Parts: sequence; C-alpha cells; structure tokens
Amino acid sequence: MIDDPMDRIAAALERMAPAPLGAPEFSAAPAFVWHVGPDRLEPVTSVSRVALDLLVGVDRSRETLLANTRQFAAGLPANNALLWGARGMGKSSLVKAVHGAVHAVHDSLRIVELQRDDLPSVGRLLNLLRGAPYRFILFCDDLSFGHDDAHYKSLKAVLDGGIEGRPENVVLYATSNRRHLMPRDMIENERGSAINPSEAVEEKVSLSDRFGLWLGFHACDQDQYLAMIRGYCDAYGIAIDDRSLRAEAIEWQATRGSRSGRVAWQYFTDLAGRKGVALGV
Repeated sequence: MIDDPMDRIAAALERMAPAPLGAPEFSAAPAFVWHVGPDRLEPVTSVSRVALDLLVGVDRSRETLLANTRQFAAGLPANNALLWGARGMGKSSLVKAVHGAVHAVHDSLRIVELQRDDLPSVGRLLNLLRGAPYRFILFCDDLSFGHDDAHYKSLKAVLDGGIEGRPENVVLYATSNRRHLMPRDMIENERGSAINPSEAVEEKVSLSDRFGLWLGFHACDQDQYLAMIRGYCDAYGIAIDDRSLRAEAIEWQATRGSRSGRVAWQYFTDLAGRKGVALGV
C-alpha cells in the first residue's frame, strides 16, 4: 500500500501514461502517416498519386528531385527539398510520384507524411526512424508559418538535427505556397517594428535557407494546361478531338477563374466520368 500522497500521484500518472511506442513494421507498406495522441505510424498500402510522366510543365523540378531521391535511396548524400510556388501546380503530386518511381527500384524507400500541426512531435518521430534499415522521405505538405507561430522551431530538428544531427536515413521534402514559409506582410511588419530589423526576421526567414534544394513552381500558360489534359487523355485511352478538348477545357478554366495542373485534372476527371472511364488513382 502506498501512503505518501506524492507517491500515489506518481503511480497514478504512470498508469495513465501511454506505453512507449514500439518499432513499427516498416515492411507492411511503402508509406505511413504520423499521428499523435497517441503516437503511431499508420501504414498506407496504396498511395494516391499520378504517374511521374504525367506531370507536365515541371520538367526541371522533376529531374532535380528525382536525381536527389535516387541518390538518397542509394545511400548517398542528398538534400532536404522545399517545393514552393503557385497553388495547384503539382508540388505534392511530384513528391508522391517521385517516391513511387524510386520505390519501384529501391524497395527500402518509405515516405512518411507529417502534418504541420504535429511538428512539435517530430523529435519522437525521428527517434523511431533513426537506425531502421529503411530510407525515409519525411513529407510535410502545405507548410507555412503565421504570426506568433513557434512550430518552425521544431522543424529545425529535421533540418539541423541538433547535437545528434539529422538521422542519416531521413530526408525532408516540404511544399509551400511561400518561398520563405511565412507571409510577406509578416516579414515587413517585423522589420519595421524591431530595434534591429535584420535580426527580427533572420531566424524565421533563414529556415527556408536550410533546405538544400529550392524548386520553384509557376503558373502554367494555356498551352501547358491543354498539354496536361491531352497527356491524361492519352494515358487513360480517352478519345476526344483537339478542337472539342480545347473548347471544353478553356470553358472549364474560365468558370474557375484560374488555370493550373489541379484545374486540368479536375476537368479531366469530369471528362472521364462523362466518357465512362474509371480512373485507378
């Protein structure tokens, strides 16, 4: 029997605490999603992605990220990568497609999705991945930081690694609409109100500098937009003449007020449905 009140509290807390997370079965799937509360890696046996050769208009970024990922999967030095730029231009699609292409050759390559809000837990995740006989792409989609957001400090554990260093078998790929991962007005406001303007934003802005690869994505022109759709049609065997495709696709983009890879895929999805063609994605 425990008489000391402090001992009783300690015993109760110990019973409430979750058991330490055991080493996951990384052979169960090519991809995982990290969850907290409790900590766990959920396997994803079928990743939602398009084939690498269907990503049109991003040739340079595609080849650069593919080469970096091949190096990493082969156990060679590789950089963390920040894919930034226009919305809907295939940043996250490229990361997933590159993983799929390289995984087909290097079976030990895994991708682990980490939500931005779970960044404070990244140290615990890295401890699970460190030393495992696999190579891990840590994927953080739509990464950005706002006012009074301290999550960026947790990201440094991946980029810099602290005293232990980043695990040799982990590389970070992040996507963002912002080159410096924060709103421009936030940068200007902090510069204008600080005693030393350069130091006020240096810590946050320099975060993006810690990515070895910066891959920029820009809005596509009409020819690229139509080429994307034609590529999808050819890949899935959907017959439509160029004149009809052009008229329909341009009308589709006009109703959405934008032109991007995402809009091209949305139009193609509608077209495939009308043609009675199932998309295995």
